[in-house]
Amino acid sequence: MQVTRTVLDRIYEFLSRRIVYHTLFWLIVYTCLVALDYRQNEDFLLAITNEFITLVFYMVIVYCNLLYLIPKLMARSVPTYLVMMVVMCAVVTPIQVLALFLKFYGQFDFQKALLDQQSNLLLGNITMALLSTVLRVIMDWWRYQQEKQDLLTRTMQSELRFLKSQINPHFLFNTLNNLYALTLKKSDQAPEIVLKLSEIMRYMLYECNEKQVLLSKEILYMNNYLDLERLRQPKDADISFISKGRVSEQMVAPLLFVPFVENSFKHGLNHQINGGGFVHISLHVSDNDLEFIIENSKTEHLPQMSHPRSGGIGLVNVKQRLQMLYPDAYSLTIKDEPGRYTVTLNLSL
Repeated sequence: MQVTRTVLDRIYEFLSRRIVYHTLFWLIVYTCLVALDYRQNEDFLLAITNEFITLVFYMVIVYCNLLYLIPKLMARSVPTYLVMMVVMCAVVTPIQVLALFLKFYGQFDFQKALLDQQSNLLLGNITMALLSTVLRVIMDWWRYQQEKQDLLTRTMQSELRFLKSQINPHFLFNTLNNLYALTLKKSDQAPEIVLKLSEIMRYMLYECNEKQVLLSKEILYMNNYLDLERLRQPKDADISFISKGRVSEQMVAPLLFVPFVENSFKHGLNHQINGGGFVHISLHVSDNDLEFIIENSKTEHLPQMSHPRSGGIGLVNVKQRLQMLYPDAYSLTIKDEPGRYTVTLNLSL
């Protein structure tokens, strides 16, 4: 599949060169002219020579139109442009008739037929000029759409890099705070903590810089995060994570779910003064549909903070990323109920 895509990209790049698609256009026009002439006169050599002269004058008309009339007149006044285009064709047509007339020197039947068909030649020249105008308008519109899409893509990539630059330190600082709290207790589980932290940092620094990562790696990251939280939270805290489906084959944007997990502790379980709090997470993959549900306990009133809350960018960022990466392919539902906070995210992968 990748080889096919590479070959198609190379073909597209080759055909996008101006000299290539102009040459192909004129070859197609010349072939059609010769075929029509041969069908009428049944003389292949005559058709080739006649239509070569016609092709030369078509090229004069088209490139005068593309290089001068359209840039100079069309943007200012379409009626003026159309009048000048007809005038140009009216000037070129007699010269074209003269060239063909000299070609048929001594062949009076052909010369008489040529003079009778001057109006058809003029109509053909005007038609070719109009065709080149239509093609120019289509090409300009297509280039505008391409430039617009390229700009949108660059803007999106820039915004995603900015969002990731916010997310990565955000999680790193929270994880280091967890580690600091546990080292104050002189926990015997320090080696396990360091191992989990190293896995988290490896993922954040090296593996999540791609546009998409394996869902299994995102799940491993969340499991490591939850393991660190289990070490820090009270023993009666109910923390669970269940994943079902073919998670090893799917790809997903990195660090997409972790802000919800982090917020469930920061604004939920961390404020359970009397214990008994919970964080329940489930992730289910069915074909290309993913459902992520996280619910956490919360107190009715959060305690007053003696200093302004820092951070808080995770949820805002993940909403922005969802809008950019999965437009019309996701639904996010947040329920804030007494004693419970639930987030449901559905994605089409």
